[in-house]
Amino acid sequence: MAVRLITENCTGCKLCPRACPYGAIDMVEGKAQLNDNCTQCGACASSCKFDAIVLETSYTPEVDVDQYRGVWVVAESAPGGHGEFRRGTLELLGEGRRLADTLGVELAAVLLGDGVAEMAKKLFASGADKVYLAQDPVLAHYRTGPYTDVLAGLINRHRPEIVLVSATPQGRDLAPRVAARLSAGLTADCTGLDIDEGERLLVQTRPAFGGNLMATIVSKHARPQMATVRPGVMRALEADGSRAGEVVEVPVHLDERSVVAKIVEISQQETDGRVNLQDAEIIVSGGRGLGKPENFAIIRELAEALGGAVGASRAAVDAGWIPAYHQVGQTGRTVQPKLYIACGISGAVQHLAGMSSADCIIAINKDPAAPIFNVATYSIVGDLFEILPALTKRLREGA
Repeated sequence: MAVRLITENCTGCKLCPRACPYGAIDMVEGKAQLNDNCTQCGACASSCKFDAIVLETSYTPEVDVDQYRGVWVVAESAPGGHGEFRRGTLELLGEGRRLADTLGVELAAVLLGDGVAEMAKKLFASGADKVYLAQDPVLAHYRTGPYTDVLAGLINRHRPEIVLVSATPQGRDLAPRVAARLSAGLTADCTGLDIDEGERLLVQTRPAFGGNLMATIVSKHARPQMATVRPGVMRALEADGSRAGEVVEVPVHLDERSVVAKIVEISQQETDGRVNLQDAEIIVSGGRGLGKPENFAIIRELAEALGGAVGASRAAVDAGWIPAYHQVGQTGRTVQPKLYIACGISGAVQHLAGMSSADCIIAINKDPAAPIFNVATYSIVGDLFEILPALTKRLREGA
């Protein structure tokens, strides 16, 4: 990929210097010129209204893969501005640490935002050796354009061989945009990662055909090898506050006027007590065994008594008993709570794939042959309509 200036088309409008996050465009005698700061990120090409800047993408069959080294994780802050990271970021750092050690390279995290320098310490504690830190008021809240420009430029300059992004709504928006800008391969929604040490390839596993089979994907020629990874399927490392690393401050110069998307208002939506399933430490889930939607009330009561979240099987969601954001499974949320209570859920393969990594699984089902019991830590064969109210009562009495 290369940026090419067509001088005769340049009108001297000065839109491209505003758009460039790296201060790589000078105006010389009324015409735009690139300087040595250029990272080939392509932001200027997107801003030009007069076809004076062209982003030339070369789809060559191979790149010199030996020029690329290192594993990167793109960090994502949790909403609310409390200085925390999303759980998926910490899980990716744990997995990235394993991949980097296998390859014998460093693990770096990319942290974009405004006033977030102190958060780098948490990235080191979770496994990172280095943090690339880019701060600017324009980066305070996620927007596709500026985040793509800055990240693409960083990758072009430092050339990591692997870039991992959490498959959150933000990550699913950002990763394909960056991959397209870089002509890189991207495997979306991975549930497993490994290294082919012979060829230094990232082996990426993801569900395909509605979760009926698992596809294994490698990117032999394009670099970096990019993947979004489903939160809840990897293990975060135990935080080690004694770990330290190198902070590489990335000077960026962003102009709000060049950003297409504008933030008009930020409001916290009322979520009727919902807890993000992927962040929940306790989940109580209901399935077809509940019989009708009204019976989810006893699931909610137990979840409330435990301070947990309400989950559901695909069968319950498909029946219209509960909204889809409660669905746990391969086609819903993949979760990794400390405690998962499955009530009236038989244990289809797709559901097990989404919750079997829980630390402790309690299964309640009247069918002693239910597959859910094969993965349960504790199994209760009985009537959930008797067991759940009694358990909820006992918890409330003991509170």
